[in-house]
Amino acid sequence: MIIIKTEEQINGIRKSCKALAQLFEELKPVIKPGISTKELDDFCVSYIKKIGGVPAWYSEGFPGAACISINEEVIHGVPGKRIVKDGDLVSMDIGIDLGGYISDSCVTYPVGNVSKENLKLLEVTTKCLYAGIEACKAGKRVSDISKAVFNLASAHNYGVVYDYCGHGVGLGVHEDPSIPNVPERMRPNPRLRAGMVVAIEPMINMGTADVEVKKDGWTVVTADRSVSCHMEHTVAIFEDHTEILSQL
Repeated sequence: MIIIKTEEQINGIRKSCKALAQLFEELKPVIKPGISTKELDDFCVSYIKKIGGVPAWYSEGFPGAACISINEEVIHGVPGKRIVKDGDLVSMDIGIDLGGYISDSCVTYPVGNVSKENLKLLEVTTKCLYAGIEACKAGKRVSDISKAVFNLASAHNYGVVYDYCGHGVGLGVHEDPSIPNVPERMRPNPRLRAGMVVAIEPMINMGTADVEVKKDGWTVVTADRSVSCHMEHTVAIFEDHTEILSQL
């Protein structure tokens, strides 16, 4: 069931999202060669506790405040001993529960001397995110978001992950509707309405669109171990505009 949020609820979600956007700013100087993904997660936990929040992923049973996925890891990378290296693409997918209001966003950070190919993947994935947001308007359908993301990524011959997708968010971590990045995966295909809050999140691979789950039961990697990129914003739909909640 799709939950239409009240003005009060959107205000609460917006506050959570702004706090999350600030965390992404504070992470910028921290993500550098030599730091472990566990240390990055500890930084996130400390920040979230400091503002009076709770890591949203804990309610899903995930063993961390941040899903930290590097290079061939697509999503749900478990924080641990892996060390960030020069040239890595490090995606930080984080959610905060602030007073019962959930934010959800992902930023992929280029670390040090990143290859031109990987920087292009990051650039195109970012453009895919904003193309999806541009298509996310009251009166349109979920498939309009899917087509915008898929068509742009496909024009660059990238693989668009089809096994995982965006979703409603705000009062729960994962709400209806599902928002695939591949149009063929569209069933059902609800109309977008004012009061909906959704997380749009392109996951774009340099090679195949196929993915696998590692033995830890969480970490999703590209089937061909090509580099992947993930960007995400939480947005609120109004009658006359769509607001990106998770940016400062």
